[in-house]
Amino acid sequence: MEKIPFGRTGHLSSRAIFGAAALGAMKQERADATLAKLDVYGVNHIDCAASYGEAELRLAPFLQTRRKDFFLATKTGLRSKQAAKDQLHASLERMGVEQIDLIQLHNLTQADQWQEAMGPGGALEALVEARDEGLVRFIGVTGHGTYAPSMHIRSLEAFDFDSILVPYNPSMMENPQYAQDFEALYALCAERQVAMQTIKAIALRRWRQDDPEKHFSWYKPIREPEPLKRAVDFVLSRPGLFLNTTSDASLLDLIFQAASDDVQAPDPLALAADAATLGVEPLFIRDVSDDVRVA
Repeated sequence: MEKIPFGRTGHLSSRAIFGAAALGAMKQERADATLAKLDVYGVNHIDCAASYGEAELRLAPFLQTRRKDFFLATKTGLRSKQAAKDQLHASLERMGVEQIDLIQLHNLTQADQWQEAMGPGGALEALVEARDEGLVRFIGVTGHGTYAPSMHIRSLEAFDFDSILVPYNPSMMENPQYAQDFEALYALCAERQVAMQTIKAIALRRWRQDDPEKHFSWYKPIREPEPLKRAVDFVLSRPGLFLNTTSDASLLDLIFQAASDDVQAPDPLALAADAATLGVEPLFIRDVSDDVRVA
């Protein structure tokens, strides 16, 4: 799999980043088998979070012998300094590591939470202290929903974050305001060499009550190989973008293979046909369904 600079960190990261949320509800044996796929496809970057169930614990045995082989990221969704500090130390203990490469403020898209996390006594202070102490190397910020790009711009104006994470797929980019905000963020990240991670590449729509499938992610994913390949290519054909994989581990081989194969910008007509055939809907609609799991 192609590897490119992860912003200005000095690390060459695989274009597909393993989203460790996939490990959150797994038994250790299955988690070990899932992590073995990373070597098969040349994935060298793991993205976790304290809120991903048992994911940090499932990573621990793997990291015990493989820590140096992977860029390791996790997240805190807590907004006060002490709470974020405590959670970061818990993450280090749970994963059995002495240092995390990237710690991220998780889903920082609401104005009141932004003020708390970024202000005096807020979570950012804890992360900066952890960086100064050598517990983390870099600091990032993530976000869901339609306000994520504009809020990330606000965050980058207030602090020199090393990375951001934001939704990116064709249905999101059909929203003119979202597309405008995303392009402004894309330009800013390129200018400052801020790593730009993307999520929800293969999102089809939110689940409905009558959907018969088992739910391995909070949204219904694209499962058909050819539309999935086009969805992956939509992201990776854009220079500098990384694709963070879904929590549905049953799709990892398809995603990793798609990211490893030749990437070509998909025909817009083919994307439109996929959307019509599969019934693609945007996961996030401004001020209606702008958060995870909101109906």
